Amino acid sequence: MLVRSISLALVLALSGCSSWVYKRDIPQGNFVEQRDIDKLQIQMTKEQVKFVLGTPVVEDPFSSDVWHYVYRFKSGKSSDLNISRKFTVYFENDRVVKAEGDYELPESFYTPMVN
Repeated sequence: MLVRSISLALVLALSGCSSWVYKRDIPQGNFVEQRDIDKLQIQMTKEQVKFVLGTPVVEDPFSSDVWHYVYRFKSGKSSDLNISRKFTVYFENDRVVKAEGDYELPESFYTPMVN
């Protein structure tokens, strides 16, 4: 009986310590900031986009003319702090023709690149 009581007390004490366990933040994907998006312009080449935004996390498996930049962040400390952002760039003939996602496109985006 004494062993059961001690075991039960130990289990209850350890279950109360679960909030003390360190949980790591989990960032995944491409962290893209609005200032990076502000540098994009229509008619940029794939290499120029890669220089500005980095290598995309996902290239459309059916078309290499669609690049997806996806970022997810899950906080280890707070279950309320979860961030998810997506941005997609579309190309025709290796040049940007359209972009859309969770960021605002600058007005300069619609001004074609001058080579």
